[in-house]
This record gives sequence, structure tokens and C-alpha cells, in this order.
Amino acid sequence: MTHTPEKIGFIMTQVKNGDTVSIHYTGTLNDGTTFDSSEGRDPLAFQVGSGQIIPGLDTALPGMAVGDKKTVNVPCDQAYGPVNPDMRQQVQRTEIPAEIPTEVGTRLQMQAQNGQVIPVVVVDANETTVTLDANHPLAGQDLTFAIELVDIKPAA
Repeated sequence: MTHTPEKIGFIMTQVKNGDTVSIHYTGTLNDGTTFDSSEGRDPLAFQVGSGQIIPGLDTALPGMAVGDKKTVNVPCDQAYGPVNPDMRQQVQRTEIPAEIPTEVGTRLQMQAQNGQVIPVVVVDANETTVTLDANHPLAGQDLTFAIELVDIKPAA
């Protein structure tokens, strides 16, 4: 009796720019603190190479196949960038309505002149001024992602 294999040398689909992929991920800081994870949620879906995610993670995906796992170290300049001192603004306490909390660490929203809403964090406060920071909370941080490729939908 001869045995013939069902498939010999099948080709696995690998991620390329333009594909839509789904990944599970856990993002950690250098000290091991988890800042985000898809655990318990649907996988994150996005188009590779489209700028929908941070560059350092986007460029790590091409060549992966469904089921592949990888740890990716992303320096801050390939993540949310360095802390930009120009994104900090000191305002007079009198310009902030009394009912708005101004304790350090409080997250607030400012409205730009063009109507755009800008999330900010109170980073310093005294009797006369409050310093607001509009940098992304992960600016200046090197990030590590443990990722697993769940699905690939090839570009048409």
C-alpha cells in the first residue's frame, strides 16, 4: 500500500504592505509595566503600511504568517516620538474655570482655535499657574510589543 501525502510544499501567505491584518498584542514599557493589551478583546485589525499604527510596529509585520509570534522593540522615535517641550503650555489659573480640577495627573481637554479637541494632562500646578502637557502619554518611551498574527486579508 502506498501513501500519498495530501499536500506537499504548500505556500503560506505572508504579510505584505497593503494587507489587512489582525493581531493580538501586549505592549509594555522598559520597566515591564503593561500599557495596553488586546487580551480579552477582539484582535486589532489594520492595513499594513497605511500609517494606522506606530511605524516601529507596522514595519515589523511584513513576512509574518498566521500563527507567528514575535517580540518587537520599538524605540520612541518609531513610536510616539520624543517629548516635545513646545507641547507644554503654562496658563494662568484665572483662565481655568473654578470647577475644573487642576491636580497634577488630571486629564483634561482643550479646544484649539480651529475647534479641534486636544487631550492634555496637568503636569504642574501652583497658586498662579497650571502647566498642561499635550504630548502623547507614551511620548519619550521605548515600547515593547509581544504580537501574534491572527489573520491576513491580502490586498486586492
